[in-house]
Amino acid sequence: MPDRRRVLKQFGGVLAGGLLAGATGSHAQAQEAARPRIKLGQIGVTHAHASKLGVYRNSPDYEVVGIVEPDPQARQRAESQEAFRGLPWMTQEQLLATPGLEAVLVETRVRDLLSTAETCIAAGKHVHIDKPPGQSLPHFRRILDAAAKQNLLVQMGYMYRYNPAIVMLRDLLQRGWLGEPFEVHAVMSKVVPPVSRLQLAEYPGGIMFELGCHVLDLVVGVLGTPTRVTPFARHSSTVDDGLLDNMLAVLDYPRATASVKASGLEVDGSERRHLVVCGTEGTMHIQPLDDPSARLALSKSRGQYRAGYQEISFPKYSRYIADAADMAQVIRKAKQADFSAQHDLAVQAALLQACGLSLDNGSA
Repeated sequence: MPDRRRVLKQFGGVLAGGLLAGATGSHAQAQEAARPRIKLGQIGVTHAHASKLGVYRNSPDYEVVGIVEPDPQARQRAESQEAFRGLPWMTQEQLLATPGLEAVLVETRVRDLLSTAETCIAAGKHVHIDKPPGQSLPHFRRILDAAAKQNLLVQMGYMYRYNPAIVMLRDLLQRGWLGEPFEVHAVMSKVVPPVSRLQLAEYPGGIMFELGCHVLDLVVGVLGTPTRVTPFARHSSTVDDGLLDNMLAVLDYPRATASVKASGLEVDGSERRHLVVCGTEGTMHIQPLDDPSARLALSKSRGQYRAGYQEISFPKYSRYIADAADMAQVIRKAKQADFSAQHDLAVQAALLQACGLSLDNGSA
């Protein structure tokens, strides 16, 4: 699983870099303050995570120069929200022509994510694409290839990549303290209200497409590209809206298996969102994912951790702050991206298969 080992090795560097930054302290902060801010804009306010723009507005790394939303009703709703209040509204053409613009957050409806991102890449801009990146693997591959030719970053909006418990998990795996993973379980569920169900039913991938993508990103990060993905899709609600709201996927590997579960029916489902990784030398169970805590079992004492089960607590986690900081470092050429194009393609392929969708949909 070469891609998994590469990612884990890079994350070892990320952790080491974080310790080094803590040691240098004010000198590093002074260097950051002296750097010009990165000009950034956003296209779209209709994605469920579009309000993440507030993170970039609050970051010293960025100057948010404008926002685009062609739908007048969506724009009107957004104008009163804190994340968008007071920003210049402009057309897509105006934003991409803004002098010095370097990066764009793509936060449109899912069906428009790839076409919008492709336009931004063609204009020479780094992009953050929210999830999931459409339903066409060939189109997504074309975007990644175009970005690579221009040395542009494509960052995916999977929201648990820099969760402190997930970062710790990657560190334990990279050190070999969990041994070789042989079993992974992930659950990502909530109750989806009726109006949102109708919107999600537009996509044949159902709730796995909408929610399961976040934890599939983690599973592929741990185990690499699966040899086979078997989907089990159900509509379990009494509401006859066609939404596949109760879904399971089983991922096969030469020496491991993984299960990914997503539903739109689970009461207080966010509290049971979890990731469990079982290795030959230990197990880590992270639950809940959004406000992480973990149970760690080790076959023998490792560093500050003892043999057997122990509880691990983490500081309060706010989504996207670390993603924004990492994007700034990559744009400034201070580091390489933590997640490769090969990883993102593997995640998208696994997602489409987990939804029972074709890998050949769309033009290459």
